[in-house]
Amino acid sequence: MSSDFEGYEQDFAVLTAEITNKIARVPRLPPDEKKQMVANVEKQLEEAKELLEQMDLEVREIPPQSRGMYSNRMRSYKQEMGKLETDFKRSRIAYSDEVRNELLGDDGNSSENQVEC
Repeated sequence: MSSDFEGYEQDFAVLTAEITNKIARVPRLPPDEKKQMVANVEKQLEEAKELLEQMDLEVREIPPQSRGMYSNRMRSYKQEMGKLETDFKRSRIAYSDEVRNELLGDDGNSSENQVEC
C-alpha cells in the first residue's frame, strides 16, 4: 500500500522537476516555442494534480495510526503544487507582456517617450 504512495511520490518528484525547468525556460524562448511550452506545462500541471489526487486516495486507505506522516507529506506536496502554479502564472504574465509589447511596438519605456506639455 505505501509502496503505491511512494511510487506516486517518485512520479510527482520527476514531474515537478520537469515543470520547474520548463517554467524557467518560458521567458527566454522564441514566441512560437513559448506557446508550445506553455501548453506543455499546462498539461504537466494537470498530470501533477492527478497524481496528487491518487496520492490522497492512497493516504485515505492507510490506517489512522500511520496516516499522520503521509498527511504531512501530502500537505507539503500540495504547497509545492501551489507554488508551481503561481510561478507558472508569473511566467505566463511575463510572456503575455512580452507578446503585447511586440504587437504594439512598445519597448517598455512608453512613459519616458511621452512628450511633456
